[in-house]
Amino acid sequence: MSLSESTSSFDATPAAPTPAQLGYRMPAEWEPHEATWLSWPRRDGISFPGSYDSIPPVLAKMVDALADSETVCINVSGPAQEREVRDVLSRCRARSKHVRFFHIPTNEPWCRDHGPSFLKREGDSKLAIVDWDYNAWGWKYPPFDLDDVVPTEIGKALGLEVFNPGIVMEGGSIDVNGSGSLLTTDSCLLNPNRNPDLTKAQIEQKLRDYLGVTNILWLGDGIEGDDTDGHVDDLTRFVSRTSVVTCVEDEQDDPNYEALQENLAKLRAMDVEDGTPLQVHTLPMPGKIVRDGQRLPASYANFYIANKVVLMPTFGDSADGWASSVLQTVFPDRQVIGIDCRELIWGLGAFHCLTQQQPKAN
Repeated sequence: MSLSESTSSFDATPAAPTPAQLGYRMPAEWEPHEATWLSWPRRDGISFPGSYDSIPPVLAKMVDALADSETVCINVSGPAQEREVRDVLSRCRARSKHVRFFHIPTNEPWCRDHGPSFLKREGDSKLAIVDWDYNAWGWKYPPFDLDDVVPTEIGKALGLEVFNPGIVMEGGSIDVNGSGSLLTTDSCLLNPNRNPDLTKAQIEQKLRDYLGVTNILWLGDGIEGDDTDGHVDDLTRFVSRTSVVTCVEDEQDDPNYEALQENLAKLRAMDVEDGTPLQVHTLPMPGKIVRDGQRLPASYANFYIANKVVLMPTFGDSADGWASSVLQTVFPDRQVIGIDCRELIWGLGAFHCLTQQQPKAN
């Protein structure tokens, strides 16, 4: 189905059973993983203008940090880029026995947004995949034809069933607790540059049908400099079934202050799917980072939860340690590993944006 077709009509009663009707759900990120997926950036890509050479060493640190945790699956354009990545890992002394390469070409490296949403169901030995349509955050960065087909290509490589909801969605725009609740934002999912012909109720129904959720929690605006129109993974993240961490800005003259305070107030009034009040932990924001006149969307909420570790972006900021201590408190059984993202954030994303978890099947 083409992107133009996907937004031209809405069928409220799909002919085929939906994943929810078949018993599938999207697991929480802290549930056991089979693997972490990455899409390695291309030198000729547009994500890191003038600074590509500073990025592979950061990715090598990510790969090494996951070595004792799980398999890392890396999408590359073909044999030449695979050799390039192997060389980077070797030169950076990153462990690589846990790495698998897939010759699935991409336009840009943001696997959270162009990659699949993996589903599982009880008693099933295989996963399934949701392949959302992808338009590079509202047609901002063409071309994106390679990125748009990544989930289906991964499905083919793994021999998994692929479901196509027929609407535009990115993985960073949602966060789930694995038992029925989903966090998202008005500013992104209701933006007319995604699905202009769908109502809020219709978008909610797609989330219920394809992710197996029942309780959708809406936040407001995102942070300044976020070109995704307000992805929730820069704001608020589930850290257990009934609790979240959310970013707050202490400086009242900062443009992020009001939006983050409004989101905080909304969260404190929310319940999860069984009516339990949501427990809210606050994360600091790093100081403002500006490059070439552009504010960058630096946020500690863009962490990634793996089986044994939590990868947390750091920014050479006095709040780095504070943020790490908050995450270590909410993830006492995992090691919080901070990796400097001052170069990576020039691409307007960090660890959660780069990764996509593949849960273990039953």
